[in-house]
Amino acid sequence: MKKMFSLALLLFLATTLCAQNADKVLGVWITQEGDSKVTITQDDSGKFNGEITWLKNPKNDQGKPKVDDKNPNKKLQSRPIVGLNLLQGFVYNKSKDEWVDGTIYDPNNGKTYKCLMWFGEDPNKLSVKGYIGFSIIGREVVWTRDK
Repeated sequence: MKKMFSLALLLFLATTLCAQNADKVLGVWITQEGDSKVTITQDDSGKFNGEITWLKNPKNDQGKPKVDDKNPNKKLQSRPIVGLNLLQGFVYNKSKDEWVDGTIYDPNNGKTYKCLMWFGEDPNKLSVKGYIGFSIIGREVVWTRDK
């Protein structure tokens, strides 16, 4: 009986630790240029997504809210940048301690890229890499946790 209880406790602790690692990406992140903030959340299916929740300059030259005017889909070109889903569909890979299988949308050019995210030694610095094809080639940026 003691062995069963010990095994159950060990499994519970291991599961909790894994969930904590996966959750460390949650929160508000300041992008590399400091001109926007992205809030990363987890949906009901367990996937991680990120939404633009703040822009340093939220208005265009005409004083109106910036919109997704570079989107190739004409129907989406009028949607506001604030509130835009930038990151979609990430899952946590516990063996690599990375968030993988997601995409990142670049409103500056209207393109969507495959993407992965991970932490280096600093838990307040999130590496985000968008790429086409293989992750070896791509653009890596570092976001800083908003305090």
